[in-house]
Amino acid sequence: MSCGNHHDTPCDEVLARVYTYLDGELDQGGCGEVRQHLDECGPCLREYGLEEAVKKLVNKSCGCEQAPTDLRAKVLGRIEEICGEIQTSGAGEVQASGGAGKPESA
Repeated sequence: MSCGNHHDTPCDEVLARVYTYLDGELDQGGCGEVRQHLDECGPCLREYGLEEAVKKLVNKSCGCEQAPTDLRAKVLGRIEEICGEIQTSGAGEVQASGGAGKPESA
């Protein structure tokens, strides 16, 4: 996604880091970049607001339950895999494949 305007930090990069930002897992410089971009970019701010609302809803509904260790490891592994695909092949290809990157085995 891009709003069409020039920003120091591109829209795609900000949106790729929005959950890391929401979770407070970005360093101070990364947080500053995301905050500055959100201050300048209405479409990204709206997307951020949507992701924040989803995160709050999930936390409210499931906040007391811990994910099983093996499920957590699989999810984190898949997230790292997709982030690697985005960095090496470009965001368009990963988005076009529905984020799957590779066909799932049956």
